[in-house]
Amino acid sequence: MSDIKVKPLADRVLVQPMEAEEKTSSGIYIPDTAKEKPQKGTIIAVGPGTKDVTMEVKVGDVVLYGKYAGTEITIDGKDYLIMKQSDILAVI
Repeated sequence: MSDIKVKPLADRVLVQPMEAEEKTSSGIYIPDTAKEKPQKGTIIAVGPGTKDVTMEVKVGDVVLYGKYAGTEITIDGKDYLIMKQSDILAVI
């Protein structure tokens, strides 16, 4: 899927957030200042888990996560989130 050289440790995952909505369902364009932070993304890398936590997600899964979940990082000019598996709410 991607050739990122980041390998999350323990029960962490690397998520690429989806783009924020550009316009509403009625066709009104949303300015950058009013866009909400996306809460959906694609898993790019998965850690090995721990003896207590088995990893239930895999690379390529589209997931929903909490609004303030994870830590934002930039790799090669792209924005990603690194978070614990427990911060993921659901797999879509």
